[in-house]
Amino acid sequence: MKTLKLWFVVLLTSQFIGAAIAWATDIFIFKISVAALGTVILLIAYAHKLPKALDVWVVIIAFVCSMIGDYFLSHMHGDTTFFILGISLYLLAHIGYLTFSLLNGTLRWKSSIALTVVFLIFFYLALYPTLDDKTLAFMVLFYLIVSCVSLGAALGLKLEPTIKWPYVIGIALILFSDTIISFTEFIHYDALNFLILPTYYLAQIGITIALYLKRTEAKALPEN
Repeated sequence: MKTLKLWFVVLLTSQFIGAAIAWATDIFIFKISVAALGTVILLIAYAHKLPKALDVWVVIIAFVCSMIGDYFLSHMHGDTTFFILGISLYLLAHIGYLTFSLLNGTLRWKSSIALTVVFLIFFYLALYPTLDDKTLAFMVLFYLIVSCVSLGAALGLKLEPTIKWPYVIGIALILFSDTIISFTEFIHYDALNFLILPTYYLAQIGITIALYLKRTEAKALPEN
């Protein structure tokens, strides 16, 4: 692995600082700072290869969708429409992460099916009885399935371990954070709420690190 660039270290540190401030203050601009800085890092790291870097673009789009989704969830104030818009944008973000994995590996079917079965049981036993809005119920179910498949695809990445595992951990943390959100929104269990933001921000930081390392590892490979 090449030595980390100073600009990357500065922006990565800024991600951690932004995450800490967001967790402590709940100020919206800091809540989107981690994804925004992740986007900046990827745009700089892949500046000369963006036209051909489809896998990077889908993650950048995922970060942007996450930021817009953050806006709707941060301003919903009990509005179901804002909640649906928020999770719809998070769903698009997950599709972006899933696409990155499929462009750089293969789907782990057994892992995806096992995860999906576990979360389907959770959905039908714990979440579905609380969902009177059928549109919302469908969105939550579809989101759940895509999230599980996204993690299964991340496990199938054919990249160096230093790249693969930060990405896998990032996707797993998003699934964990979303699960806690479902506890809060639908089951009204909030004892784990303190973990929602730290795991969400660490997920975005992990994904950023993975893609940055993918670029630096690619540079290190000898030309054919």
